Amino acid sequence: MTGAGVNAETACESCLRRAWLVASLASNIEICCDDRPGRRIPELLALSNQELVAAVAPRQVDKMLTRNSELSHGDMVDALCDADCWACCEHDGRFPDGLGDARDRPSILIGRGGGFPLCELSRAASVTIVGSRRATGYGLEVSRNLGHGIATAGLNVVSGLALGIDGSAHRGALESGRTVAVLASGPDRPYPVSHTRLYRQVAEKGLVISEMPPGTAPRRWGFPARNRVMAALSSMTVVVEAARRSGSLITAEMAADAGREVGAVPGQVNLGPAAGTNELLANGAALVRDARDVFDRVLGLGVGPRLDHGPALGPQIRRVVEAVERGCSTVDAVADVLARDGSAVAADLARLEILGFLTCSLTGTYSRTSLQAPYSPEQ
Repeated sequence: MTGAGVNAETACESCLRRAWLVASLASNIEICCDDRPGRRIPELLALSNQELVAAVAPRQVDKMLTRNSELSHGDMVDALCDADCWACCEHDGRFPDGLGDARDRPSILIGRGGGFPLCELSRAASVTIVGSRRATGYGLEVSRNLGHGIATAGLNVVSGLALGIDGSAHRGALESGRTVAVLASGPDRPYPVSHTRLYRQVAEKGLVISEMPPGTAPRRWGFPARNRVMAALSSMTVVVEAARRSGSLITAEMAADAGREVGAVPGQVNLGPAAGTNELLANGAALVRDARDVFDRVLGLGVGPRLDHGPALGPQIRRVVEAVERGCSTVDAVADVLARDGSAVAADLARLEILGFLTCSLTGTYSRTSLQAPYSPEQ
């Protein structure tokens, strides 16, 4: 069995045992970190095997370490093969270089999928996109466009397969390139379950990775743990939407601590999902409006593919776009503000949706996409 250019036998025995040890301590870690901030998790996972067991299961140190030392390398490899997974550890030259300088890095990655070789998951060619699970339509549109544009440039889009921003970024990347999902569970356990179809698409065209062995169920502490991996893998982490208290902000902090660039998408100042990203911008994060801003930071000014614009718009239909941008989301609302016939406005809105400037919900409300029309002096 092969995948991503590696196989189940690639990882060394000691690194495999580390993964199984952390999994065996999962419930202890959960209790230990139940009421502590997410930053506690990387500190724990940076400990040696003996230090980790002593910290979370002090009465079982000898028992846990003895049991772990008795694990058969062949049994662990068989478990990987049975789950259709591969493994790669820090002693392999194909281990992602972004994890090499992280003090709290996992010693092993266990994964599924082989959409591209693991050795191509380099820090310089990867961008992490994170954000709120309860994203707005604006956030979902921006994250999808970012994923699409970044992948178009041949860069790896890294995210966490979560609801909201993560899932949207993965979907955008899959439209034009490749993406990497980092899981808090074992790599054979799609989470959330509602993203099982997306999980399969990512595994087919990209990579699904975890530091946990197959069969491991997700736990709360696993999410800040996987966040540190996402932050380290890429040269830049972009937060699309985040409330003031958000796991995405912890990821951004982890990225900054690891010496990575942090970017944020601006949002409406009176909306909760934009509070965290606007605060990041106020504190010096890079402004990210589209993939071009990411290219300028990651690849260099002016480097990267040209971002497509939509066709030029005449003055009358452009005013329809501007009305939607001001919050007029229905045919009647746009017709009222522009003092135009409703049927004519409906035709313009339908045309703008076909051209890609607007999207229409199932309830018939319109919202703006990020597609821009070329500038014309006549407008």
